[in-house]
Amino acid sequence: MEQQDLQKRLTLALVLSFLVFIGYGYFFPQPMPTKTETTTTTTTNTTANTAHPTPNIDVAKNSAPVSHTATVTTTASTAPVHSVKLLASVVSSKFNYSIDEFGRISQLELLESKYKDEDENNLKIFSPSEVKPLEMRFSDTKLNQEAFQTPYTNSGSSSLDITHGSQTLVLTQKLSSITITKKITFMASGELDIDISTSSDVPYFITTGHRPVADKSMYMLVRGALIKGKDNIINTIEDEDALGHETFNGAKIASAFDRYVASMFFDFDKGLNVSIIKEANGDPLIFVQGSQNLKVRAYIGPKDEKILESIHIELTDAIEFGWFSFLAKPFFKVLIWINDYVGNWGWSIILFTLLVKIILFPLSYKGMMSMQKLKDLAPKMKDLKEKYKGDPAKLNTQMMEMYRKEGANPMGGCLPLILQIPVFFALYRVLLNADELQGAEWILWIEDLAIMDPYFVLPVLMGASMFLQQKITPTNFTDPLQEKIFKFFPVIMTVFFIYFPSGLVLYWLVNNIFTIIQQYYINYMYAKHKEEAIALHKKEKGK
Repeated sequence: MEQQDLQKRLTLALVLSFLVFIGYGYFFPQPMPTKTETTTTTTTNTTANTAHPTPNIDVAKNSAPVSHTATVTTTASTAPVHSVKLLASVVSSKFNYSIDEFGRISQLELLESKYKDEDENNLKIFSPSEVKPLEMRFSDTKLNQEAFQTPYTNSGSSSLDITHGSQTLVLTQKLSSITITKKITFMASGELDIDISTSSDVPYFITTGHRPVADKSMYMLVRGALIKGKDNIINTIEDEDALGHETFNGAKIASAFDRYVASMFFDFDKGLNVSIIKEANGDPLIFVQGSQNLKVRAYIGPKDEKILESIHIELTDAIEFGWFSFLAKPFFKVLIWINDYVGNWGWSIILFTLLVKIILFPLSYKGMMSMQKLKDLAPKMKDLKEKYKGDPAKLNTQMMEMYRKEGANPMGGCLPLILQIPVFFALYRVLLNADELQGAEWILWIEDLAIMDPYFVLPVLMGASMFLQQKITPTNFTDPLQEKIFKFFPVIMTVFFIYFPSGLVLYWLVNNIFTIIQQYYINYMYAKHKEEAIALHKKEKGK
């Protein structure tokens, strides 16, 4: 295969793969989160609970630690949601908790202005019909049924204010054969210290609850369960992909997460024995094995980098960026660092883009210069193809010799695009998943960098910049199909980017602008270099 054709085909493949990546999310978006009801899959004779819409656990007694022989299963409920009463409320300046009579966090209401639902009310992140955080499940079916017919009692105040300091709620449940005491210490950061004691040693599990919902957009997002194991490997089980028998012994973090929020347990000393069950729609549901005296820390709330880091540095691993985390995480750190100085996420994105262009400039410069040289060599390449059209091997040898003599790299033109694609994919994940960008204003009409531009100004400017960039970038396509694809590329990208978060569109627009400036500079330098070379050639010829 000729090197020039290889370059064009590789470039075309990169463009098409890019279109597939963003086009898949556009034309085949993830389904909207829906309320689900779990189904009966127990291995023993269990009956439906009549006081809760939650799963039952059926495991062999004395099964600690969690092993693959433990069976965690679900059963349906027909109980009305409104039958569950509230025992206490916990208020702070940024959120409010509601604690129900079964010792669960039935709701978390976020009070900051950037967290709103479709009706512009304060966002409530837990569905009334789903499993709630801190819910306990006993291995003994009869004990489990009794537990959901016997409410907890609250020995203290029914209203706690943690604005200026932590507060502890003590809940007690007295069953026929066992008494459960659940102490929950609430902190202003969203951290919880959970201390559960039982009067006798019986097998049970406690759950992070069905993943919270803070966003119903249809971007290509990662939602589900995240487990950081004792080996520091992060395992992600996405919605609809749970097998129902995943177990993790000694896990550091177990998180049920959405785009911006999470409900998680963590223990960086002893670790957690975690089981994943499969709900009816394939979503994962996290359960952590309990003990007679269980102490576990938890966090429920936004996946804000600084909040999580203030609790424990490793908690920042619970911020999921998908496939390109190896690039996305350091990019996010740099963006946060820039924003700490600038104080505006829009300008931070612009400065970050400039930083990337400066770092990649030496490679981009070489690639663009190669494209200029290849453009100048196009007539000679045409002559060689005509001269050696019946001898491909000879043609390739002569072309490579010409490239060597002229100092041209046939693959150099692909380099800027190859470098740009992974950077874009990583930033795509960062700007989609970073809670910090929610409600982040930039200028005038851009009031939230996490959502689409309401007036389509940025996408249109982005498309126009791509068109201009194509005009000034040297090309030498001989295949009409390839040329048409590149010609319509700005139009296709503009359509896709209309619904993308404005922060992502801003990055691509600014990247195009910097690339245009860079290309003008390189075109000028190349023209100057050619003039000097011609003048030198004439001077030497005159001698």
